[in-house]
Amino acid sequence: MSRDVWILVSLGIIAALTAVAVGFISWGISNHAIGFGFWMGSLLTLGIFSYLYKDNAFYKFSEHLFVGVSASYWIATYYWTQIDTNLWGRLFPAQFPHAGHQQNLFYVIPLILGLFMLARMIPSIGWISRWSLAFIVGLYAGLRLYGFLQSNIMEQTRDSLRPLIVPGSLVDSINNTLIVVGVICALLYFFFSREHTGAFGVASRIGIFFLMISFGASFGFAVMGRISLLIGRFNYLINASDASTGYASLVVTAGMVLLLGIGALRGGGDTQEA
Repeated sequence: MSRDVWILVSLGIIAALTAVAVGFISWGISNHAIGFGFWMGSLLTLGIFSYLYKDNAFYKFSEHLFVGVSASYWIATYYWTQIDTNLWGRLFPAQFPHAGHQQNLFYVIPLILGLFMLARMIPSIGWISRWSLAFIVGLYAGLRLYGFLQSNIMEQTRDSLRPLIVPGSLVDSINNTLIVVGVICALLYFFFSREHTGAFGVASRIGIFFLMISFGASFGFAVMGRISLLIGRFNYLINASDASTGYASLVVTAGMVLLLGIGALRGGGDTQEA
């Protein structure tokens, strides 16, 4: 990205922070932390949305800040909830009484494996980290395989064995029939040892309909979840546009459009360098 664009973005950030300070004084925001949060939230939200225009410095700033803050947050959270409590608390219970554990020297093994993972930072002994990685991958693969077999195969197979006729309930009878027919026809579609002709072909084509309905419902559910997140961000921007927040989203939008327009006119916004 060109030097001029970075200068414009820096000036824009400085202007936004200045506007925040002015808003604190002029509009009499009682809770400064909440007011600053509205400004930063508006800046980051609109910075991500600015990618719809094209790749730009606002998007990169928001993206890098999000990744950095997320990484640091999860590192701190993992340390205080796992390493401090489950590792140090079990190896040195006298020094970490808040963990509430008794001493267990077997936890030296995960400590050593964790140190081996850090060996990747030293190229000459980086191969040692493969031991830890192999142990972690093998352990979690075994645990996940057992859970997958129980939840995704055994439980679903057991749930598919339903009576086609439920006395006294026509709705349950129809539902059970649809489930059984859908499962059988979908499985027949993936049976390639026989040509899909005749009754077998009809059943496999019915299986295609069930598969498409299933995929469509899954996709629609995923899109609905994403749309709900989008609506949530729009509501946030609307709430950040009143006088109590110093018209945060409106000022940020105007400043961002102005800076992107200046960058486009100067010809510095077309590069894709970070």
